Amino acid sequence: MEKAENHKAGILDLPMLKIAKYVVYDILRNKFVLAYLLFLLLVSMSFFNLESDPAKGMMSLLNIILIVLPLVSIVFATIHLYNSYEFTELMLAQPLRRSDIFLGQYLGMAASLCIAFGIGVGVPVLLYEGTMRGAILVGCGLLLTLAFVSLAFLSTVLARDKARGIGIALLLWFFCTILYDGLVLMGMFAFSDYPLEKVIIGLAFLNPVDLARIAMLLQLDAAALMGYTGALFQHFFGSFWGGGLSVLAMLVWIVAPLWVATRIFRKKDI
Repeated sequence: MEKAENHKAGILDLPMLKIAKYVVYDILRNKFVLAYLLFLLLVSMSFFNLESDPAKGMMSLLNIILIVLPLVSIVFATIHLYNSYEFTELMLAQPLRRSDIFLGQYLGMAASLCIAFGIGVGVPVLLYEGTMRGAILVGCGLLLTLAFVSLAFLSTVLARDKARGIGIALLLWFFCTILYDGLVLMGMFAFSDYPLEKVIIGLAFLNPVDLARIAMLLQLDAAALMGYTGALFQHFFGSFWGGGLSVLAMLVWIVAPLWVATRIFRKKDI
């Protein structure tokens, strides 16, 4: 028993977790995350109360999640990192590994935004639609939050200037939520005479927002409204292997940008 308690205390004393805890406290003092939580809670409760069918409420909520959640995650994380530059310099002056400092900040930021989303959206969904499709909606939101926080950290290390870093973050958000779908549609019309089934499925993996959208639309039986494309998505993403590849792709969107950002940060002259 004593060994288990000592082991637990040792884990909690890790520099990475200590930094993450400080970041969470700092963000809570900012009160922006609290405002974000209240906004999501108000919107979620409104949609479910206005619609007699919980599925329609979830459809309306999905549209908000796919636009607002990535925007808040990437912009807030980017701004907070630039505003915490002095804290980062202070940590670098300590006998700590750069990767611990960087990943500790990521854990604190991601935890704060995930808790806000989990309470603001997860609680209403659990109350009104405590089913598998409700769990998938919440799961997609959490994965999107983690992915766009990773992209925010990548944006920060790519640009020393705050305005340029925020610009990169906004460009990534605009590309993933709006521009990408337009480019895909243009490509489909331009090459409509060719078999594009496998290409369309492959393109879906290149955008985390599209992956979340497809996963939820299939759960809400909205794929029938998408015609042949919906049937194609239902056949592939509705299967065991398709679902597993979707989750794996989302994990890659979380890990890959963070890994690249960590490597750059370790070699960057602060």
